[in-house]
Amino acid sequence: MQDFKQLGVNIDLVNTLRAHGLAQPTPIQEKAIPVLLEGNDVIAQAQTGTGKTLAFLLPILENINLDRRHIQALIVTPTRELALQITSEINKFKGPDVNVLAVYGGQDVEKQLHKLKKNIHIVVGTPGRLLDHLRRESISFLDTSMVVLDEADQMLHIGFQKDVEEILGQTSSGRQTMLFSATMSPQVQSLAKQFLKVPVTIHVKEKQVTVKDIKQLVYEMTDREKQSTLVTLLDQHRPFLAVIFCRTKRRANTLNEALVSKGYNSEELHGDLSQAKREKVMDRFRKADLQFLVATDVAARGLDVEGVTHVYNYDIPHDVESYIHRIGRTGRAGGKGLAITLMAPKDREFLALIEEGIGMKLEKRQLEGTSYNIVAAKSDEDSERKARKRAGSGDRRSSDRNRSSERGRTSGGRDGERRPSEGRRDDQRGRSGSRSEGERGRGDSKREVARNRSTKRRQSERRIGEGRPSSEGTRRETNLGSERNRFSEGRERGSENLGERRFRSAERPASGRTRSSERNVRDSGRQGSRQSEGPKRNVSKSVISRRKGK
Repeated sequence: MQDFKQLGVNIDLVNTLRAHGLAQPTPIQEKAIPVLLEGNDVIAQAQTGTGKTLAFLLPILENINLDRRHIQALIVTPTRELALQITSEINKFKGPDVNVLAVYGGQDVEKQLHKLKKNIHIVVGTPGRLLDHLRRESISFLDTSMVVLDEADQMLHIGFQKDVEEILGQTSSGRQTMLFSATMSPQVQSLAKQFLKVPVTIHVKEKQVTVKDIKQLVYEMTDREKQSTLVTLLDQHRPFLAVIFCRTKRRANTLNEALVSKGYNSEELHGDLSQAKREKVMDRFRKADLQFLVATDVAARGLDVEGVTHVYNYDIPHDVESYIHRIGRTGRAGGKGLAITLMAPKDREFLALIEEGIGMKLEKRQLEGTSYNIVAAKSDEDSERKARKRAGSGDRRSSDRNRSSERGRTSGGRDGERRPSEGRRDDQRGRSGSRSEGERGRGDSKREVARNRSTKRRQSERRIGEGRPSSEGTRRETNLGSERNRFSEGRERGSENLGERRFRSAERPASGRTRSSERNVRDSGRQGSRQSEGPKRNVSKSVISRRKGK
């Protein structure tokens, strides 16, 4: 392997690189630097975290002419964070007379305009703010000789294609163009054909380079368990610095609030934050004043912080490139790293896609008490417990029916008879079959006694009506029956009188009917009833007196 001096880098830059601990170039640097120093256009496919930034920065710094007072190099990035990261790298390795300016949204435009009036050699910016300055005519790239499109696939993915094309259209036709991308999508290839002249293609199999020193684990659980699982893992691993990736801004905000409420030194990083807030968060994270950074993919694009020991995919990425970019935040510069993905069952297809893309199977682990499989097992146990409970409830109901039948038999034996209402309830519940033959016999005997009494009562009433004496044993029942008979006849006669009166009242005008008239009708009915009872009483007295005379 060649060193930087053998690649054509001047001795001053080589010494500066060594001062920062960089003695040997990475594969992408070894392949790209000589080609770029020769002035060729380049299409380089490489992931973040492989040293690609220095692969284009070192040739740019080599070709800066301090005597020319115009912008000589333009570096276009998809995000503000990446622009700041590249600017920081330039400031570490540039000479004292090289001026660099970061141009991105969220900054004071007037301050940027003031800085642009100075002798700026290198501009690093995002498409939106660069176009803004071009339209204001506060910046010009007509004399710019070197243009870099970093993270080209990401820029096109988030909708900057037209902006990039417009920016490139306002640069010098004799420029040298360098396109760096993690993937070569049809959009990226179309852009390269349109703006690059006979480019040299450089491809590094970054899968092995990126993940070789990163231990990768997958934990499967339900989405509701993710937060508690993450907290458990943070307590177990105790990272020095960790980046936690979420799919959306809302989920990043919710998770960060939960971590802060539990006492973790955490902050969120996403597009809804002001630029001042984002810069403050990144500065704290670089200084290790902040332990956990909860970020979205776009916000953390190009994030390069030394000392990141752990990366947690709170939400699994939906493509291989995003996965490699995420885990590339750790294990940088030959360091060891740990990348953990929390996966819900519905995301298994994305895991299969990632494993196919990186050419390896990821190690699956289960966290005791929170893994999806254990939850499923608990669910099965709960189902079995409920089934046993239902079966036990059925047994208890059957036992209750048996005890109820036993109480019915005991009650029947104690009272000597069974009430008809109880018999009906037993029939409805299907318990009548449990009664013994003796109980049914006693019930039949009871009904027979009732029929005999009714027959004797009717016979006594007939004898009284005919004037015939009744036997001594049924005298009391005869008197009672006659009294009931007289009362019934009187009530019937009174009802007839009342009906006649009501019929006559109905023939009168409606205004003539009052409550008092109705009361008169009822009183007349009662009087008729009493009159009808008179003869019966006389008959009864005469019968009794004749018996006494005898």
